[in-house]
Amino acid sequence: MNLDYLKKTEKALNEDIFWNIPEQKTGIISIIGGNSNNFSFEIKQAEFLNTLNLKEVRLILPDSLKSKVPPVPGVNFTPATESGSFDKSSELNFALSDSDLTLLSGDFSKNSATSIAILNAIKNSEKPVVLSRDAIDLISESAEEIIEREGLIFVASMSQLQKLFRNLLYPKMLLLGAPLLPVVETLHKFTLSYPATILTFHQGNILVASSGEVIATPIDATNYSPISLFMSNLASKIATLNLWNPKKYLESTHSALFYNS
Repeated sequence: MNLDYLKKTEKALNEDIFWNIPEQKTGIISIIGGNSNNFSFEIKQAEFLNTLNLKEVRLILPDSLKSKVPPVPGVNFTPATESGSFDKSSELNFALSDSDLTLLSGDFSKNSATSIAILNAIKNSEKPVVLSRDAIDLISESAEEIIEREGLIFVASMSQLQKLFRNLLYPKMLLLGAPLLPVVETLHKFTLSYPATILTFHQGNILVASSGEVIATPIDATNYSPISLFMSNLASKIATLNLWNPKKYLESTHSALFYNS
């Protein structure tokens, strides 16, 4: 088996990513997530991103939270559904298109109206989008509408990828119990077919795939656990490094594993 596309490493492969961290505040990131019952993770991500050298961090919440979140700089509201999550609106579309990069951080209500709203906003923006946690579940059933779009970065569990691939009718299935190499091969072929970047975890390794290349890093070589990969600040770090290093999706996403901000 030819595995020229696979690199195994216990450190960041491209140290230039860290040298490109700007000395001046640079770039605008929008965090979009939350619903009327749960938005604490979004607050934490905004607080974290505000410690980095970003020009502006915008926290976009559904307006069902107006009574729970004080009107402070950096917090914006867009129309909500009756269930308290995001509804389709020009304000939501503008939030993605007016930022340099958007992080869809999760805590979306599982309803078709919010799925349509998020998909529509992604389609109406050409800027990079990082999808994490249940944002991936939200768009999964209609992922064919956006999967050809450049600049999508998925921070996803294997089970989420399995569902995504199945909904896309992708001919190569991801099996949760498969050995590492068949999974690596499938990610290689998928990211040759679609301009997506993927970070996932399988068989003790963090896998990052983009443009047919795959990097495998033992999770023990990082400060993450299989849970904290998806419940920490990692997606925010991925968003920031991709913002500062445009179109270097593979290098920026992998380097985030070693970014000690």
